[in-house]
Parts: sequence; structure tokens; C-alpha cells
Amino acid sequence: MNPGIDYPAIAIVFFCHDGNGNYLFSKRSQNCRDENGCYDPGGGLLELNETIDQLLHRELREEYNAKPMKYEFLGMREMHRLNKGQKTHWIALDFKVLVNRSEVKNNEPHKFDELIWRKMNDLPGPMHSQFQVAYEKYKEKF
Repeated sequence: MNPGIDYPAIAIVFFCHDGNGNYLFSKRSQNCRDENGCYDPGGGLLELNETIDQLLHRELREEYNAKPMKYEFLGMREMHRLNKGQKTHWIALDFKVLVNRSEVKNNEPHKFDELIWRKMNDLPGPMHSQFQVAYEKYKEKF
């Protein structure tokens, strides 16, 4: 069974920042499930019997070699979109996460072509299709 296609999938999205207004974005490689070549903040799929806190820690470590110094739950988004012509359904739990910038590295070079730090008023492009939705919902918290 495929998450988001055969059943609604639960995922987290984390907006990592360094405490100085810089946010971390990864460029999705051709090996990613979708939106190849787009930049996104990071995230991951909830596994069976895993808590949201465990998922947040695991994905930050797996993707960015980082530990959350502090994090804030921003909110939830329900995403209905098309992926390669198929309807998908995802529930995203969004977090703003303070990380130590010196710890961050690309732990998944097979998934991410690069990692970059940017201010929210200087975003790379193209961005993941869901980024603008999240940004509009939480922009006062960034």
C-alpha cells in the first residue's frame, strides 16, 4: 500500500532555522517521490507505533544530522493534490525548529542535491507546491 494514495498519510514538515532569520531548504533530487528539483523545508512520514516527537527527532537526524534545540508546533494542514496524475491525501503537522547551524549537513545526498540557508524574503526556486500554502498560514511565526 502506498501512503497518501491508498490511505491518508501523516507526515511532519519542519522549518529549521538558526535563530537569526535564516531557514534551511533542501533541493529534492530525481530520486525523490515527487516534486523533483524543487526546494522544501524538510519532513517525513510517520511510521507505525512512532510518536510525533520521535518522528521529528528521527527525520531531523536522518536528513540534516541535526537535533532540535527548541521547537514549536505551528499547526496542521490537510493536503489534497495530484502527483503524476494520481490524487493524494496527506495530513501535515508543521513545526518551526531551532537547530545548531554548525551541525547541519546533507545526510541524504541520494535524496537532496543541496542544502541552502535563506531568509524568507529570499527563497530559492522553484519551491515545493505546498510551501506557499504553509507560508501563508504561518508567516507571522517565521
